[in-house]
Amino acid sequence: MSPSQTPRPLVVGLGELLWDLFPKGKQLGGAPANFAYITALLGDSGMVASRVGDDRLGQEALWHLKSSGLDVSRIQRDPTHPTGTVKVEVDLRGQPEYHISENVAWDFLEFSEDWVSLARATHAVCFGSLAQRNSVSRATIRAFLSALPSFAIGIFDVNLRQSYFSGDLLRDSARHATILKLNHEEFPRFLDLLRCPLKGSERSDIFAARWLCRELGIRLVCITRGPAGSALITAESHHEHPGFSVKIADTVGAGDAFTAALVHHALRGSSLAAMNVAANRMGAWVASQEGAMPAADPEILAEVRAA
Repeated sequence: MSPSQTPRPLVVGLGELLWDLFPKGKQLGGAPANFAYITALLGDSGMVASRVGDDRLGQEALWHLKSSGLDVSRIQRDPTHPTGTVKVEVDLRGQPEYHISENVAWDFLEFSEDWVSLARATHAVCFGSLAQRNSVSRATIRAFLSALPSFAIGIFDVNLRQSYFSGDLLRDSARHATILKLNHEEFPRFLDLLRCPLKGSERSDIFAARWLCRELGIRLVCITRGPAGSALITAESHHEHPGFSVKIADTVGAGDAFTAALVHHALRGSSLAAMNVAANRMGAWVASQEGAMPAADPEILAEVRAA
């Protein structure tokens, strides 16, 4: 089979789909959608597996994703619960604060027959802790992960929002994952929630990440450090990147873009260094643009692919 005929990897963003309500207007968001969008820009088959209400905001969400080139066939319609919304306030440093509405459509994900077939065809899936705040969606996400083929990569993107998490939820989710990703502010809190016994200098990123690899069976721990780059750590090796300097427009979606590029290269067996360069470049570019789904920049995308 020639490269042009080789099927693109199917990469799924699984979980919440919602509208971010900014002071200047609304933008479609939720980590799974942001992740799938950047995945598609990089040339993989990005798909959102989520749920919206049977309402105007749900129709707008489907139209927006469709017009952005994403397949919306696995986005469920909920006749009872509304489409999710989040009130977002951005501070003077460009950092967002979130106020997330509850009992919305993505709290009631259903493991339907078409999601069973989707899971079995998936090469990589990114899921988080926020979408598991409701027991219905939590059970669906676990069922989806259990139906993945053995070669699939599961990325647990930790998002410690409000009070929508617990130590048990985080531990169980990580045990379903190949890659664990979290930011440098969440990392010590995550360790505490998992009752990590390491103290003092043993709590360094590298030592603690290797403890997580052993404890949870994780192959790769990724710790993002905002403008200071990131660390990728396995049981045997690690790589640190200082990040790229850009003028920040807003940081919404930058972490999801980072994850998409990381997965793009993980699927191709790239080195830790290549993954780190590509992921930081992608995240920095999105942070330099307004919103989480900026229009494609061919030069940036070529640079990320070539890393």
